[in-house]
Amino acid sequence: MREEEGWRKGLGNLQMIIYGRTFVLVLGFLLQLLFLIEGYVVLRNYSLVFYAIFVLIGVIAILYIYNHRGNPDMKLAWMFPIAVFPIFGAVFYMTILFQPGSKILKRRLSGLSEKTEKLLPENAELRKRLREENPHMAQLAYYLYKKDNSPVYENTTVTYYALGDNMFPDMVEELKKAKKFIFLEYFIISEGELWETVLEILKEKAGEGVEVRVMYDGTNVLFQLPGSYPKKLRAEGIQCELFAPIKLIFSSHYNNRDHRKICVIDGEVAFTGGINLADEYINRREKYGHWKDVGVRLKGSATARFTCMFLEMWNAAVRGKEDFEPYLLRPEITELSDGYVIPYSSNPLGEEMIGESVYLDMINTAHTYVHIMTPYLILDHRMLSALRYSAMRGVEVCILMPHVPDKKMTFALAKTYYRPLMECGVRIYEYTPGFVHAKVFSVDGVKAVVGTVNLDYRSLYHHFECGVILYRNSQIAAIEKDYRETLEKSQLQTLSMLEERSVGEKLRSYFMRIIAPLL
Repeated sequence: MREEEGWRKGLGNLQMIIYGRTFVLVLGFLLQLLFLIEGYVVLRNYSLVFYAIFVLIGVIAILYIYNHRGNPDMKLAWMFPIAVFPIFGAVFYMTILFQPGSKILKRRLSGLSEKTEKLLPENAELRKRLREENPHMAQLAYYLYKKDNSPVYENTTVTYYALGDNMFPDMVEELKKAKKFIFLEYFIISEGELWETVLEILKEKAGEGVEVRVMYDGTNVLFQLPGSYPKKLRAEGIQCELFAPIKLIFSSHYNNRDHRKICVIDGEVAFTGGINLADEYINRREKYGHWKDVGVRLKGSATARFTCMFLEMWNAAVRGKEDFEPYLLRPEITELSDGYVIPYSSNPLGEEMIGESVYLDMINTAHTYVHIMTPYLILDHRMLSALRYSAMRGVEVCILMPHVPDKKMTFALAKTYYRPLMECGVRIYEYTPGFVHAKVFSVDGVKAVVGTVNLDYRSLYHHFECGVILYRNSQIAAIEKDYRETLEKSQLQTLSMLEERSVGEKLRSYFMRIIAPLL
């Protein structure tokens, strides 16, 4: 009976995949790709003229890539398919380059960013004081304000959560207190205990007249929620939108996902970090052993930046032009200033890769130690060089990785960076109980970063991200304490361990490393 029940369940799952939205979308993309390949083959065989045109396109593509502003690793990654498939690779690159989806989104966000710039003026006196205390931090603050509309704040209380299990109850309590609005923006929403608890509160608050908005990334329709889910929420009085919903038409726009995790309540409280709205993030469901994730809660002035982040993305998704100012409430400050706080965003369509710049600044200005938690380790040349140089100049560089990976090929790819890092003195640990999803930098006991940015190309170059920089804040000690306690549950990796991998695994990971910037 059990075998028959299991067989029926498996058949049901297979039918869901075959007839489900994910299968239709993947099939649609493959058909478009095959059409492109077939068109190339037919035209190439039809005439030498067409073949010459394709070769010319390849040459133009390589010249463009070589002279275009951007990351050298990304350039080499694109040159690889053009070199292996000289004509088709160039045509595919041109197809990606000239599709309008990303360009349209970039224009929308640029216009919305101008609104934020006017509403979040820089506190010149505060930055002057910061410059007197630490010129390097003042320079970083200046950069973030000029390039990301992210001012430096004080009068903000910060609470650090070493586990999603600890953050969830506080988030629930804050949601219950909402009187004006609730904004939720998440990469993943998955049905279960966590989301059902939050959803019941959202329904109740919407019924009380509180403005409730929920936005989640469009990839959720592939594996998490049905395509009709926004209609279900709207029927409950909850405004709901998908960011970049995936449709049958292939577009480069789909490559830029909304990986941020933002919860803003009444413009007074904000939560962020690595924690999505799914049960594994609070260890109610086990996927890859114990799930280690972290988050922060902000109360006070700095919440305004997260409010603007949400409104920018919401209006970009719905093509809106609403006034942000009514939502920028001035919270009552009941706590004395506790150091400095800089919330920031990272826009893959912008001129600057803010997420990587922040991390590089943390590494390059460290004096004693840089302690890092990240689920992935796929580094470009700049990041790899910065980590190696810091270790060689005597800084204690320590990276904490998962021991139980969520993506085996990505984990194998990360292993290819272990040796060049470890040979320079970087210490790499793996969290033995399970999976680390936290994104944390802790530096010299005086500054830290908590956010959504992973150490991989996806986060640093392709995704919309966010984070919080803390300087001389009391919670930095809590972050460092958590880091050291987590290390006690982790295993130090050695060069001899790397030799245990099979030849096949090494070859696959080295091949993946060539095209890693495009993944």
